[in-house]
Amino acid sequence: MGGLKDQLLKAGLVNEKQVKKAQQEKRKETQQKTAPQKTAEAQAEQARRQQAQAEKAERDRQLNLQRKEEADRKALAAQVRQLIETHRLPKAEWENPHSETPYNFQDGGVVKRLFVTEAMRGKLIKGICAIAKLDRQYELVPAETADKIRQRDATALIVYNTPAPATASPQDDPYAAYQIPDDLMW
Repeated sequence: MGGLKDQLLKAGLVNEKQVKKAQQEKRKETQQKTAPQKTAEAQAEQARRQQAQAEKAERDRQLNLQRKEEADRKALAAQVRQLIETHRLPKAEWENPHSETPYNFQDGGVVKRLFVTEAMRGKLIKGICAIAKLDRQYELVPAETADKIRQRDATALIVYNTPAPATASPQDDPYAAYQIPDDLMW
């Protein structure tokens, strides 16, 4: 084409301005022909990028949600630990390894035994005290603390007997005539 341009210029049929204008028009035509293909490819690429960004945002949201749940679980565990540590009854008050009155309870399908004083055994039975598990040890806590622990993590409480409501009158009790032996233990 360079040869034809030079011949037309020498013959004087066109001037330099007209040649440049023709070249620009030719470039525009070729760009317009290839532009729809490029825009379709660009649109597809942009859609893929947006899809990838949306997927990444969803993964990040899920990961943040999991991290938040884990942080909440750790915070509740720390609160339970603090409740047990601050409100546990001193072992000198309730523990009696030389006593012959054990208190048996279940922990995860295994029967465990604590040797406690008679007074503390009665409190456990009546629901005045509860047994909570801290790490691998058992601690006795008051009922108010047991309620707070139950609100945060019920699995931390091993034994918490709720007292039966006094709605049944002695006249309605079919076993009122039978006496329960004092030495009956579980």
